[in-house]
Amino acid sequence: MIITLARIDDRLIHGQVTTVWSKKAAADRIIVVDEDVYKDNIRKTLLKQACPPGMKVNVVNVTKAAAVYKNPKYQDDKVFYLFTKPIEVLRLVEAGVPLERLNIGGMQYSEGKTQITKSVSLDQQDVDAFTKLDQAGVTLDLQVVESDPHINIMDKISEKFKG
Repeated sequence: MIITLARIDDRLIHGQVTTVWSKKAAADRIIVVDEDVYKDNIRKTLLKQACPPGMKVNVVNVTKAAAVYKNPKYQDDKVFYLFTKPIEVLRLVEAGVPLERLNIGGMQYSEGKTQITKSVSLDQQDVDAFTKLDQAGVTLDLQVVESDPHINIMDKISEKFKG
C-alpha cells in the first residue's frame, strides 16, 4: 500500500478535504480510521456520500486498517488516511504501518482541551500520542490549509504544555 497522505481532521471529509487535500494526496481511496465512526452506520454512509468524485472511501478501525495495509492484494493501492485523533494514528503505527509524515488539520476545542492554535486543541492524551509519534520518527506537520506554513506541532505543544 502506498500512503500518499495521512491527515488528522476531526471533520473528516468536508470542503477542504474534497477540494484540496484529496487532490494533493492523488490517492485511489480515502481510508477513514476511527473506531467511533466505524461503529456508526449513519456517519459511515454520510462520509461515503461526501467522498470526492472518482475516489473510494472506506471506514475502518485500527485493526482492520493494519490488516489491509499488510495484505499484498492492496500493495499498489494509493491511499489517503484520515483520522480524528492522534491516538488512533499512534495505534496504527504501533500495529506496523509505517507513517513518515502526519498532516494535522482541525482538532476542535472541547472541555478539558487546551487551544494551541485557532484550529487545534489538545488534551493530555493527544499530547502523549503526538510525543510518542514524534519519538517514533513521524514528522508532525501542523498545516490546517495547504497555504499555511508547515509547523512542527511539537513546537506548539512545548509552548503550551510546559513542564
